[in-house]
Amino acid sequence: MSSSLTIASSLARRLFITKQRLTGPQAEPDARGLLQVARSLGCLQLDPISVVARSHQLVLFSRVGVYDLAHLDQLLWQERSLFEYWGHCASIVLTEDYPIHNVRMRAYPWGDTAWSIRTRQWLKDNPKLKRYVLARLRQHGPTLARDLEEDGIDPKAWVSGGWTSGRNISSMLDYLWLSGQIMVAGRQGIQKAWDLAERCLPEWTPRERLTEHEMTRRAAEKSLRALGVGTARHINYHFIRGRYRDLPKVLNELEAEGKIRRLEIITPEAKRSGVGDWNGVWYIHTDDEPLLEELRHMDYGLRTTLLSPFDNLICDRARTEQMFNFDFRIEIYTPPAKRKYGYYVLPILHGDQLIGRVDPEMDRANGQLRVNAVFAEPDAPRNAGPAVARAIADLATFLGAREIRYNPQRVPSFWKRALKS
Repeated sequence: MSSSLTIASSLARRLFITKQRLTGPQAEPDARGLLQVARSLGCLQLDPISVVARSHQLVLFSRVGVYDLAHLDQLLWQERSLFEYWGHCASIVLTEDYPIHNVRMRAYPWGDTAWSIRTRQWLKDNPKLKRYVLARLRQHGPTLARDLEEDGIDPKAWVSGGWTSGRNISSMLDYLWLSGQIMVAGRQGIQKAWDLAERCLPEWTPRERLTEHEMTRRAAEKSLRALGVGTARHINYHFIRGRYRDLPKVLNELEAEGKIRRLEIITPEAKRSGVGDWNGVWYIHTDDEPLLEELRHMDYGLRTTLLSPFDNLICDRARTEQMFNFDFRIEIYTPPAKRKYGYYVLPILHGDQLIGRVDPEMDRANGQLRVNAVFAEPDAPRNAGPAVARAIADLATFLGAREIRYNPQRVPSFWKRALKS
């Protein structure tokens, strides 16, 4: 077992941001650059809300700046270097990682939970519906769910006890997708066009059939590389969230092989007292140790950007609070009168700190980016106003807005000169 390292929490935070491609030289805003970013992150969470832009589009914007969405479509629907599957949520993932995701596909639906048992029984009761969907896709190619009919099939209804009850076609599509038999072949707006997986995957797709243990090893390394540093809980919550079987055993193996190394992380307060307060066993991938040394001895350049509320940097809320002292909660489902910050709030990353939040809304009909409010953290730099204004202007350019409209009553006083319409 290798000896552990001791680093400051500020260095751990900077490594995390660097591995997330949020500092240092930006990738080019073309298809190759977008693929590089996706490779570093592992997955881009999908979410249908577009009050500003779709979340995965914002995640890429935060890292490469203004780019043409056609480049992302090229990777998804032409080159097929990316595809839609389940990462830590519904996500865009890499085709080169297909063997990792195929382990889930082969086993789905697994387990002995009431839901899994009910799903398997529903599938057993509905072979005709499955045959119909597959035959329809085979005959007609990419097809929207709304164009699939249940007439004449008389399926045994899917009963979930919730809002999905009775959605037989959708439930069958979900099963066929998660089991790897069909894939999203394209989109019309937010509507998915489904087709057989064999017609969607490129010929070069790796087809290695991993054991669950080997899948956990590869996914754990990929997760830790994206995190920079992390505990077992952080690794388990990232990339293929909650699907790392025997993770403690795998981490011990990787450590014994010299692929990962333990860390002790000291905060300024702990350094003064001599007691570490970022408790638990932390790890770093040994391939990233040279980068850690670079970050020790270089000036850390400031970059200011806005983050999607589902950004990979902040998707683990507990880790975000520990690393950045930033309490972030999504208020989409909070009644308007009870919201503290807003409906779709974008955190402001300034260098290695989260210094505030922006509550924006894109008025596409009028070409306006409306900034309903800007909030600053108590320790936010008073001179960061121009950098925040540039970040908002970059977002407006990306969205195609011709004008930015601020609410002057809801802007920090010390940033007000910079944040004006």
